[in-house]
Amino acid sequence: MKNNMSQEKVREGQEVNFKQVFEQYIFYWKWFIFSVFFCLIIAFLYLRYAERIYSVNAKILLQDEKQAAGDMAGLAEIANLTGKTTSSAAFINDQMEVMRSRRIMRKVVEANRLNISYYVKGNIKSFEMLESQSPIKLMLMEPNHPRLDSVAYSLILTKSGSNYTIQDEINGARKYTLGSKISTPIGLVTLVPQRNQPWNGELKITYRPIENALGGISQAVQVTPNKDMQSFIVNFSMRHASREKAKLILNSLIEQYNIDVTEDKALVTRATSAFINSRLDLISKDLASADSRVADFKDRNNMVDMTSEAQLYMQNATANEQKLVEYQTQLRLADMMREAVVGENVNLLPSNIGLNDPSIQANIKSYNDLVLEREDLLKSATPDNPIVQNLSRNISEVNKSLQLSLDNYRQVLQSNVNSLQVQKNKFEGKLSQIPNQERGFKDISRQQQIVESLYLFLLQKREENEIKASATPANLKVIDGAYGSSDPVEPRKLIVLLGSLVLGFLVPFGVLYIKFLLDNKIHSRKDIEEAFNAPILGEVPSSDHPIIEDNDRSSLAEAIRILRTNISFMLGHKKDQSSVLYVTSTTSGEGKSFISTNLAKILAMSGKKVLLLGADIRSPKVLDYLGLSHLQHTNIGITQYLINPEMSVSNIVIRKPEPYNFDIIYSGYIAPNPAELLMNGYFADIIAYGRMQYDYVIVDTAPVSLVTDTLLIAEHADMTIYVARANYLDKRLLNVPAELYEEGKLKNMAVVINDVDFKRGYGYGYGYGYGYGEGSREVSLRKRMIKFFKNPFGSKKK
Repeated sequence: MKNNMSQEKVREGQEVNFKQVFEQYIFYWKWFIFSVFFCLIIAFLYLRYAERIYSVNAKILLQDEKQAAGDMAGLAEIANLTGKTTSSAAFINDQMEVMRSRRIMRKVVEANRLNISYYVKGNIKSFEMLESQSPIKLMLMEPNHPRLDSVAYSLILTKSGSNYTIQDEINGARKYTLGSKISTPIGLVTLVPQRNQPWNGELKITYRPIENALGGISQAVQVTPNKDMQSFIVNFSMRHASREKAKLILNSLIEQYNIDVTEDKALVTRATSAFINSRLDLISKDLASADSRVADFKDRNNMVDMTSEAQLYMQNATANEQKLVEYQTQLRLADMMREAVVGENVNLLPSNIGLNDPSIQANIKSYNDLVLEREDLLKSATPDNPIVQNLSRNISEVNKSLQLSLDNYRQVLQSNVNSLQVQKNKFEGKLSQIPNQERGFKDISRQQQIVESLYLFLLQKREENEIKASATPANLKVIDGAYGSSDPVEPRKLIVLLGSLVLGFLVPFGVLYIKFLLDNKIHSRKDIEEAFNAPILGEVPSSDHPIIEDNDRSSLAEAIRILRTNISFMLGHKKDQSSVLYVTSTTSGEGKSFISTNLAKILAMSGKKVLLLGADIRSPKVLDYLGLSHLQHTNIGITQYLINPEMSVSNIVIRKPEPYNFDIIYSGYIAPNPAELLMNGYFADIIAYGRMQYDYVIVDTAPVSLVTDTLLIAEHADMTIYVARANYLDKRLLNVPAELYEEGKLKNMAVVINDVDFKRGYGYGYGYGYGYGEGSREVSLRKRMIKFFKNPFGSKKK
């Protein structure tokens, strides 16, 4: 049961603390509203004038000739399922690197002159336009000028009516005629009109070296693969302030990449054509020579056609001859390919020229692929590059492998030719009866057939190569050309407004948090209660008036009345006797004179005879609070009496000065030895006189932490009212009243908390008023605003 009760108390304490913290911050709600309003205005201005960034996207489908087909495609799919990298993924990654390369980007910049920018000036900021949209175009008169790659240049062209003014950093402002030459650090340039449309205002034209423009574009363009590992789709994206320029860049990038790949493929076709044509030239001469020998042989020997018997007999030899011709043809092709392979130059080899050995065709294809890759890399690297050297070594190894394959293939062909030649010799033995002329003609004719078949074969291959070149499939398919939404992706309106709203709350919250964190002042009775256990008479609210008025029902008057009642309870059995009330504080400025004067007036208003005694002879303030400063010049005070105790105490009493209904003894002039005067014992006579003549003697004393005056006369008090000012007294100084209370140095000590701002909520105490007084006065909004900005933190000086 006790545990439940203790838990409830803990929860209640936490709830109260949370409410206290909340009300501490909510007191400054005006600052929160002002901060949010200010941040929202900044956000709206930012959204109005910030540069808008648009997102532009494009998508293409690559056509890979190396992609596996049939059974190989199935194997690639199995490899993908097992999590291994497939050739398609490697192909996509390689091509994306080509697309991102500075070589391709440079082509994009050069093709569209993207290193020259055009800006039209608006009311607040400038807007970029494409060169095709600009009314004026910058032309470089010296395209090979040496400083084009190292110097930036900009100029401003202003048009007013039909007059033009040009301005730059070198020559300043001057008049200009369109079409005339301008001398600049990048050589001679000129400005020419592009469109016949009215134009006035300022146009800024900026030239940058291509390398500078290239870097910005390369960073802005994003090339990413599709999520599917087997997909050949490539995505392009770019963020830019100009949608049209971003579309131009992406579309041009796709176009330049397509051109680059097409040129690479054309290199193989051109190499094959060149090889076939060179061989055709040689074989044409051999064929012409063979035809000439056949004609000469027939003329010399008057040859006629073979007899039917010879033809029938020769049928068996024909098949053997055909095979012999076929193998000799292959042997000749192998020799020609061997001649093309041997050499130190790295050139593309002809593909598919008719060699029947698949391993040779595979080696030729591998060799050409490596040569193309090396030439492509040499466009952006030097021959000393490790990758280039590695490719060169690979090419050399493939070349050796190809030579070995050709030698092996030639040996096989030679073996077959030799075998057929043996068979041929057998047939020739049987043809011994055929005239020698016919045998001689067959030898010449066979050579003619070999050359002719090779010639026809090369013609066929040349035609196939031309057909292949003209019917080459597309390198890529544009799925989506560059497109972008009309809504900008930056700045994001909702996020900016939400961020400004959050910032509007965080800024004052952070300032207040630091303020509260660094705040070491007391604010409420809770701070006093945590320091020591002295009774608390009451809390006096902040007020703009130094003293209460007659029939006053303000919160200040009600607080003083509560203070009067609590004093009566504290005095107890002495409530029907004369009472001496000391009013002191820790430091000056805490309002002890304020409490003394108002307490004296509220007691006098209840019909009591009251004497207000200003015992702070170091810094007298009683008459100043009452507005009776002029009486200092016509009356004497405590200091004079302590110096000359022969006079009567009644001589220093100021009798009920208008408009007050109580008597006053003020401190007198400031003496050089106030402590010694208070120690001479004559101050007791003043207290004794007060006890005899008045119901209450209220003594305004000096602060206890600064001087010892109050402690020297503390024995005469029936009750000590210790004033602690909220939002003023340092909590670290609470050890002073705590020590005085615990050691009993001040009699019947009780604490009054002064200058409490009850508008701050429960965290600082509870308010006064019951439907009237200051709490119920209606104040116009204008007056409240004026009061707020004059004193935003609501503090009052006492």
